[in-house]
Amino acid sequence: MARASLSDRLAVLSDAAKYDASCASSGGGKKDSARNGGLGSTTGAGICHSYTPDGRCISLLKILLTNFCIYDCAYCINRSSSNVDRARFTVEEVIWLTLEFYRRNYIEGLFLSSGIIRSSDYTMEELVRVARELRVTHRFSGYIHLKTIPDAAPYLIEEAGLYADRLSINVEMPTEQGLAAYAPQKEAAEIRRAMGDLRGFIDRAKDRTHTGRAAPRFAPGGQSTQMIVGADRSSDREILGSSSRLYGSYRLRRVYYSAFSPIPDASVLLPVRQPPLVREHRLYQADWLFRFYGFDFEEITAGRADGMLDLDVDPKLAWALDNREMFPVDLNTAPREMLLRVPGLGVKAVTALVSARRFRRVRIEDLARLNVSIRKVKPFVQALGWTPMRLLERPDLRALFAPKGEQLSLL
Repeated sequence: MARASLSDRLAVLSDAAKYDASCASSGGGKKDSARNGGLGSTTGAGICHSYTPDGRCISLLKILLTNFCIYDCAYCINRSSSNVDRARFTVEEVIWLTLEFYRRNYIEGLFLSSGIIRSSDYTMEELVRVARELRVTHRFSGYIHLKTIPDAAPYLIEEAGLYADRLSINVEMPTEQGLAAYAPQKEAAEIRRAMGDLRGFIDRAKDRTHTGRAAPRFAPGGQSTQMIVGADRSSDREILGSSSRLYGSYRLRRVYYSAFSPIPDASVLLPVRQPPLVREHRLYQADWLFRFYGFDFEEITAGRADGMLDLDVDPKLAWALDNREMFPVDLNTAPREMLLRVPGLGVKAVTALVSARRFRRVRIEDLARLNVSIRKVKPFVQALGWTPMRLLERPDLRALFAPKGEQLSLL
């Protein structure tokens, strides 16, 4: 049988890669390609993304080396028992595609993952060879994100970090029980060991050597992971608890949440329907709260007996509605930590408010200059010339913010 053309294989392997959400590029260091004679560059915060109307990121060449896989994970479209078209690139073909797409200004970097072929070590060696050839032979200075194989030899993961801007190791499922049920060939302990090794490599790269020189560059964008939401019965409280432990134990840059999508020839273990996409969105919002707003993951879901996030309103607003006794917050006297808990106030707005009130009293109208939704903030704050009266006692206050609720007046 004739081998599929490069364009046909690109179509198959780029489509297969769309299920991996952990391809953000923030964190890559800035490289001056004009000065070092290399090819490509990233900005200080990573590469710049472009998005198609349907939301796909088109600034990274996001592909699999192959969608063949020796594993049979129930939730994966590329599992060994799946009846899908298979394709494979050679290392040289991935390098050529990356360079040619860059020269045509289609991309600014590469996100490369792969199914497991032959063995974990063999697959990881192929991924590392792509990155090494791009960096060393072709002096490519664009962004590179490699998906690492958890049970590959540690020295291979260490070498990958010398050439990649970011490495990621997917935990796959939120709980060990879920992983054992849906991916019995994978071990949670092995994944954690690999993440711990990677954290160690990253930490050592920040220390100076005994000569006082900086250690070799190692994955400056850190490590990330991804978990599938809705394939098992894990509650949002369990998912956020798992994320919180991952952030604390391995200092991850990001945990990505990927809503389960029904796949062809699905296992009977999997749900028939896809979970609502808004659930994925609420998890990202909750994740942001305990990373940047001082919330504990348990208090975010404390208001729901089933441990699930409210899909109708964002997690901060849901928490505020469940804890009305803590409001209103005075914009002129409240500490920063409490201002961050006010629905509608973000980190930048709070920073600006704390700075401004050193010089004058703040009015609620001042929030409009900070692009803050005054309508959302009004029930929860007081300021010069404004008190929320008895708004917080209104039993219909939640309906003011719920998407299908009647548009109620604040007055």
